[in-house]
Amino acid sequence: MRGKPPFRGGSKLTAVVVALILAAAGALVNWLQPSDRQESRPSAAAPSAPGRSGPAAAGGVPQGSYTLTGTIVNVADGDTVTLRAPDGQRRIRMDSIDAPEEGHGPEQPGQPDAEAARKHLASLVAGKALTAQCYEQDQYGRDVCALILDDGRSANRLQVEAGYAWAYTARKGDYLRDKAMPELQRQAKEAGRGLWARPNVTQPWKWRYDCWRQRQCG
Repeated sequence: MRGKPPFRGGSKLTAVVVALILAAAGALVNWLQPSDRQESRPSAAAPSAPGRSGPAAAGGVPQGSYTLTGTIVNVADGDTVTLRAPDGQRRIRMDSIDAPEEGHGPEQPGQPDAEAARKHLASLVAGKALTAQCYEQDQYGRDVCALILDDGRSANRLQVEAGYAWAYTARKGDYLRDKAMPELQRQAKEAGRGLWARPNVTQPWKWRYDCWRQRQCG
């Protein structure tokens, strides 16, 4: 009895099966490997630890230990504002600067340029939503902060740069976190901007002592 002739399509079928297996294996390997076209994403920055200081994104302004965000609803003077935050209103004393004092009755008369300083600050921040980069609370319960505008500039620095506040160098610089302030003040004074247009101006901390405490309002 003659055997059946071998199936002549067997070799072709085997080749097809082998090709399919190889293709499937290749697809599996490609699927397991990350695509070269996938864009890499930067990892999120770790949050700053409370109380830590260092350079911040706002042009080198020292980093705060906490932040407040909200709208400035009142400008009391050239260095004090009220911010309406989600949890209520917060009174903010601007860090590293001291502006001319507003008057508080006959016993505490105001300084020249105090209203001009307040108006200049109002032109920068009044009614605007911004971030306050804060360091601590002072003895009056005010948050001591740098006010950061939408464009990243510090309103504190702009007050000094425009000649409407001093770098707060009292007590050997204990209140001066932002070390850029003295140079900004020097430039404003040299250019005669703001209060520096007048001779014989008096630092607010000296005014508070000489005029308000010693009654020597020269």
